[in-house]
Amino acid sequence: METLLQQIINGLVVGSMYALVALGYTMVYGILGLINFAHGDVLMVGALIALQAISFAQHTWPNLGALPTLAFGMAVSIPAAMLVGYVMERAAYRRLRNAPRLAPLITAIGVSFLLQTAAMIIWGRNYYSFPQLISTTPLQLIDGVFITPVQIVIVISSGLLMLALTLLVNKTRIGRAMRATAENHRIAALMGVNANGIIALTFVIGSALAAVAGVMIASNYGIAHSTMGTIPGLKAFTAAVLGGIGNLAGAMLGGIVLGLVESIGAGYIEQFSFGFFNSSYQDIFAFVILGAVLIFRPTGLLGERVADRA
Repeated sequence: METLLQQIINGLVVGSMYALVALGYTMVYGILGLINFAHGDVLMVGALIALQAISFAQHTWPNLGALPTLAFGMAVSIPAAMLVGYVMERAAYRRLRNAPRLAPLITAIGVSFLLQTAAMIIWGRNYYSFPQLISTTPLQLIDGVFITPVQIVIVISSGLLMLALTLLVNKTRIGRAMRATAENHRIAALMGVNANGIIALTFVIGSALAAVAGVMIASNYGIAHSTMGTIPGLKAFTAAVLGGIGNLAGAMLGGIVLGLVESIGAGYIEQFSFGFFNSSYQDIFAFVILGAVLIFRPTGLLGERVADRA
């Protein structure tokens, strides 16, 4: 029982990070019908810029304190990631809105390679230790079940950000404009909606969430590097498909479910495979789930909102 409870906690932590990244995928798909495969690399850019900003703060203001230093890193990385998202939409995707679907897909893959290569040029291929500004000392909940303060912060922060995004989309004029653009951006423009601005804003918001998730992942695992966004990006895409890509609630649910399945599977895979596999094979669960969903329920757990783009 202790193993199950521990893996559930681990799954909620990982799943909340997947959900934040999955929201970026599902927002862009809901409005443009585009799978932005470069989204995971925005996560990486956010984490590395935050690392650079934190290192600068630690050398410049050594007595600043852990939380203000982390806040400074976030305050630098989030706008930087938002700028990357805006430039990505403006330079790479805007001209391809009416192109065959294969063209933006190939472009997204190209942008992903471009961001990774740029990161390698700037930061190199090395793995960097990410400062542990929030305590990682385990706190015992019950016998054999632990959680760290950084994991608590990750879960709470993810929940608050997901709630804020839901309120933004469902309760504000900007959200109404986003929903109208998702239905049909041409008609929305005729009704007075700045469709180009709303689409760019969608990329910017998704990139901000990815930057936060990147700092969370780097803080949780203590490392950052130029390819750190690849696997989380693929898993977040899997979570978006699992929940129903184009559906915000589906992305959140898909992220949590994927995190739970992955963590619980990792905790028991060695036992059920009689020692043939171990927890290092946990990544297989994400892609097994993706295959199963695409075969048996291609619209995802909560269905898919399909915009009429005729």
